Amino acid sequence: VAELSEWEGDDLPEALRLVIIGGERALPERLRAWRERFGERVRLVNGYGPTEATVVATLCDLHDAEDDPAAAPRHVAIGRPLGHARAYVLDPRGEPTPVGVPGELYVGGGGVARGYLGDPARTAERFLPDPFTGTVGARLYRTGDRVRWRADGMLEFIGRVDQQVKIRGFRVEPGEVEAVLARQPGVEEAVVVAREDGRGQLHLVAYFVPEPGGTPSVSTLRAALKAELPPYMVPAAWVAMDALPLTRSGKVDRRALPAPDGAATEREPAGAVPRSEAERVIAAAWQDVLGIEEVGLDDNFFDLGGHSLLLARLRSRLQGKFLRDVSIVVLFRHPTVRSLAEYLSQGEPLAGTAPVDDAHVENRRAAMRRLRELKR
Repeated sequence: VAELSEWEGDDLPEALRLVIIGGERALPERLRAWRERFGERVRLVNGYGPTEATVVATLCDLHDAEDDPAAAPRHVAIGRPLGHARAYVLDPRGEPTPVGVPGELYVGGGGVARGYLGDPARTAERFLPDPFTGTVGARLYRTGDRVRWRADGMLEFIGRVDQQVKIRGFRVEPGEVEAVLARQPGVEEAVVVAREDGRGQLHLVAYFVPEPGGTPSVSTLRAALKAELPPYMVPAAWVAMDALPLTRSGKVDRRALPAPDGAATEREPAGAVPRSEAERVIAAAWQDVLGIEEVGLDDNFFDLGGHSLLLARLRSRLQGKFLRDVSIVVLFRHPTVRSLAEYLSQGEPLAGTAPVDDAHVENRRAAMRRLRELKR
């Protein structure tokens, strides 16, 4: 919905009648933009379900669903359980919560997996006996998602009961990123949180306190994390701090961490500035899409927080400026302003067979390895 509601190219195909979304939280403002743009023409369905419950457990037809006037406006319904699934909203004691009262979502039914291969401790934590049916061996999967029942029988997704977040569809535990960052030379303390940017996109932000004697460069820290983590777990923004804010009990006060903008954000110098008209146009498109104020000729789009979902938006802007097709593959192969400007200036055929950058291929492989681990 986020991408389609901001569609800037040609209109959606006339034959398109159904769009199913899932994997990420649907935002009310994006839904409103969708309805304003496409109205009744395209049916929009919101699907929810973890891999452990065989992907889709609940479904909501947003085309027909009416917003519950009693519900908080910041939530979009994820619907009712499908035929193969059961859904329970339980309190910390394992008791069902009344309508409107938040609780943790447990999913049961034939789609629930047996557990995690080779990880009995994690299996015992997440896969529990189902006390609500008389079926021997029936299990519930504890999703960790915070939801509530609406008066109309719909479920609303509110958030997580833990710190797990989804970045571009991938499950991420910020604590894992923190652990890798905290052991880097020159880092005394580190905290990683997920924050929304001005466009409602969720990304990781790293806050770190340097050890006395010098501040490690962001490029050094980013490279170190890239060597150990898949691309989607590498923070998009970095903030160096003199000290982390603490609560009265001495824990890190995550709500008091500053927004990663302005002078507080640590970035590498932009380096050479765009000179030619093509370079300036490309740099301006990057600034708009990434929401940053300065782009250098040799900055890498992905190092600045770019990802595959933003490439579609970037492609639309560039095609409008250069009046030619700019494929997604081209943007992957030319991730700097300099290389992309040179490519477009030379008019290299779009069907070229130049190999994709080896680093990108390895990043994709790392992401797939991580995805397989999460599915276990």
